[in-house]
Amino acid sequence: MSSNRTTGSSQGRINSTFRRFLDSEASGGLLLMAVALLAIATANSPLSESYFAALHAYVGPLSIQHWINDALMAFFFLMVGLEIKREMTDGQLSSWSRRILPGVAAAGGMLAPALIYVALNYPDANTIRGWAIPSATDIAFALGVLSLLGPRVPTSLKVFLTALAIIDDLGAVLIIALFYSSELALLDLAAAAAVVAALLGLNRAKVNSLIPYLLLGVALWVFVYRSGIHATLAGVVLALTIPINRTPGTPEASPGVSPLHRLEQALHIPVAFLIVPIFGFANAGVSFAGVSPAVFAEPLSLGVAGGLVIGKLIGVFGSVFLVVRAGWADLPAAASWAQVLGVALLCGIGFTMSLFIGSLAFEDQGLRDRVKFGILAGSMVAGLAGYGILRLSHRRPRAR
Repeated sequence: MSSNRTTGSSQGRINSTFRRFLDSEASGGLLLMAVALLAIATANSPLSESYFAALHAYVGPLSIQHWINDALMAFFFLMVGLEIKREMTDGQLSSWSRRILPGVAAAGGMLAPALIYVALNYPDANTIRGWAIPSATDIAFALGVLSLLGPRVPTSLKVFLTALAIIDDLGAVLIIALFYSSELALLDLAAAAAVVAALLGLNRAKVNSLIPYLLLGVALWVFVYRSGIHATLAGVVLALTIPINRTPGTPEASPGVSPLHRLEQALHIPVAFLIVPIFGFANAGVSFAGVSPAVFAEPLSLGVAGGLVIGKLIGVFGSVFLVVRAGWADLPAAASWAQVLGVALLCGIGFTMSLFIGSLAFEDQGLRDRVKFGILAGSMVAGLAGYGILRLSHRRPRAR
């Protein structure tokens, strides 16, 4: 009985942590919406010249925008890595039975948008490089929309969306590492590998103080930045070396003593309410001066928007349908097919990671602006459509 109470108490702490995670992500998503609108308004106001000049002003070796995208966003990727490790270890993705439905849905939700983008942009060598842009889902934005629906959406569906988005983030990290890295500097890469070995040594030695990990993390960021691999990936690698300790006698990690949980809790508020909004403000601003509606019909903008709306819908909903019909997994508890359809549309909100991949894919500002047009248009259509379907499809949970 004591063991059961201990396990239940530990599981309760994890569920409480996960609910706080959902709440903070939803609130951060609402803030991100406001910041995106502010950035667009600023870029189309008399302050636009000052806005763009400030972003391109240099502070030391990098422009302000590069400090935001390369350095500040490393903390965002550190947070992503911590979430991935936690969920894979003792969370919603800790067993294969829990991974099947969101895992297959995430894979379909990345493949279908990429295929739609490629179909619309092939064989244009100038734009085909952006094939991964519509594959990403913005968890903060999507959960922000879900939060507006309150109890109309069962918690199981929010958990499903969160798990799907975390796997989606993992896929985006791999894509950035494999397809959006420049020529490698082998000496710096070797130095980065040595730092990773030191981090793993700390982990094996059961060092629970976060200070040595973070100090080595700074060195890792420098070497990764100089190596040609995008510097933000240093955050993910660092996260995977942070220990996640377990309470004796229970299978779960203890949030109170685990370095991973301590760091994740310390980062959540600044990442959700400071770092991501700063990134959004610096990257969402696009001027519509001299832009005709025809720009949204260009292959680049259309490929991004179509991938986010149609591709995510087909990829996510189609994958869930096939997996459930095959008997490999069940629908999230108390959720209907109409609600799954609405969530599949919300997966087409691809703001933060899509903007980030777009900045890596293209150097030309004109192409970047068209990417932003596509992301904003696609995300808006997907968000409104998903919200509408979920609001109309509300029903009482099934009796259990």
